[in-house]
Amino acid sequence: MIVIADTTPLNYLILIGEGEVLAQLYGRVIIPTAVRDELTNRLTPAVVRNWIANAPSWLETQAAVMIATDFPPGLGAGEREAISLAQALRADQLIADDMSARREAARRGIAVIGTLGVLREAAFEGLIDLASTLDRLRETSFHIAPGLIEYLLKSPR
Repeated sequence: MIVIADTTPLNYLILIGEGEVLAQLYGRVIIPTAVRDELTNRLTPAVVRNWIANAPSWLETQAAVMIATDFPPGLGAGEREAISLAQALRADQLIADDMSARREAARRGIAVIGTLGVLREAAFEGLIDLASTLDRLRETSFHIAPGLIEYLLKSPR
């Protein structure tokens, strides 16, 4: 399975101590160079910068070949490279949270999942307790509507 990750989901999973669920769910995750650069930026939380500086072996950084120039305005370098890399590698999944990036990936035929989807999958696999993990996520700057939390906690697989 080929899985590409954008910056935001990886950032939040690391912040809540759940980065390893990516390895448990997908085996290997690839990030483009721009995502690595964003995760090492001095404005990125120290815990994330330290994690990426000592990245686990299941996380691979790969340069993206920009295969398209027709991206909508507002997409950052990490999002553009993640979408391009997912398209070039014919990835099975792109992990992205930004709605514009998700729409663009879908327009290009790329399957997309977000941070909440990853956590939901991890919960269904018995890897995490979803309620306590969502509580930790809400302690960050991640925006999640209360109704969505209720939905996630009550929804069957």
